[in-house]
Parts: sequence; structure tokens; C-alpha cells
Amino acid sequence: MQQYTKSQNLALLFIRLVVAAVFLVAAYYKLPLWSGVPEGMSPFMLGLMKILTVIEPLSALALIIGFLTRYVAGGLSIIMVGAIFVTKFMIGIGFVTPTGAGWNFPLVVLASCVALMVFGAGKFSYE
Repeated sequence: MQQYTKSQNLALLFIRLVVAAVFLVAAYYKLPLWSGVPEGMSPFMLGLMKILTVIEPLSALALIIGFLTRYVAGGLSIIMVGAIFVTKFMIGIGFVTPTGAGWNFPLVVLASCVALMVFGAGKFSYE
């Protein structure tokens, strides 16, 4: 394991906890998809969203405890690339919009996941 300073280890812990919180909330808001199908959602997207309601909280838990962080962050990076693709190219939302976030938020989460892939979980982890 790479040796980091205490502040670097705390920063990695903070990034892990923030990214975990983002994915826990994202999974929570997908839970209603198990009881009904939103109008206009394809069966493929519905199935994908249901899979993500399982993957996202499990990944968040792994990040919280710092278990397999580099691999989990890699998987979450793939999810975020997909989120950016859907937001930008399928829905057509720009980087930012007058009413709220565009694909700028998924890009920041992707950058955080890449940082965790590169630097790992740090000292305060199960790894």
C-alpha cells in the first residue's frame, strides 16, 4: 500500500464517503422503479436501472469500509461514463442548464472515482 500523509489519507476517506453518499442517494431514488414503470422508459433502461439499485448501494458500502476500492471505483466509473452518455447524447442535456445540473455533476463524480482508482482507499480502510 502506498504511504500517504495523514491529511492525504483523510482526503481519500472524505472522497470515498462523499462518492458513497452520492451512490446511496442515487440508488434510493431508483427504488420506485421496482413497483412501477415510468412512462416512456424502455424495458432495457428499466432493467438497467433495477440492476443499478443493487450495484450502487453495494458499491457504496464497499467504499465506506474501503474494501476493493480501486475495483469498485473502476466499476462506478463505468456507470458514470454511461450516465454522461445518456445525459448528453440520449437526452440531449448540456454541460449545465438554466434549471439545474447537466452532465457536469456526473463528470465530477467520475473524476472522484478515477482519483480513487489511481490512489486507492488510503490508510483508513479495510484493504
